[in-house]
Amino acid sequence: MIYLELIWAFMQIGLFSIGGGYAAMPLIQHQAIDVHSWLTMTEFADIMTISEMTPGPIAINSATFVGIQVAGIPGALAATFGCILPSCFIVTFLAFIYYRSRGMSSIQGILNGIRPAVIAMIASAAFSLITMAFYGTRYIPADILDIDVIAVLLFLVSVVVLRKWKINPIAVMAGCGLLGLVLYLLFP
Repeated sequence: MIYLELIWAFMQIGLFSIGGGYAAMPLIQHQAIDVHSWLTMTEFADIMTISEMTPGPIAINSATFVGIQVAGIPGALAATFGCILPSCFIVTFLAFIYYRSRGMSSIQGILNGIRPAVIAMIASAAFSLITMAFYGTRYIPADILDIDVIAVLLFLVSVVVLRKWKINPIAVMAGCGLLGLVLYLLFP
């Protein structure tokens, strides 16, 4: 019975957490703490922290970790399945609709209109990440010269290495991590 409860709870979360993993957190909290009393607030905070640290989508990681906490490995599988099932149905339905109507000019117009918006969203996220790395905040502060010089140096080195020598990005990340460790220890 617990497995069906996990599937149903996380199906609701997967269906209504529009906006990504951070949008799912209040829904997961409501289901795991308020509705089912599977977790305490401390356990929930620990699970959210681990979910953010591990690779992969936060909502799916959270579902997996809540499921493990509640019912072990089978619970993790049930919760994860419930979380991804709505998305699978929606994407399959949209792919079917697209496949059936991809030649229509209105569909092409919609897709052509969405492309610049997607590029703008990616550029906005990139800008937020760069300002967070350079200034420690999501927005450029009034004192624009109060910048983390080491972060800028690592960024520029990364861009040059990636563009000029086409080195594996994971190797560049590891190298910059080591170089950053040394530089931040030498110049705190």
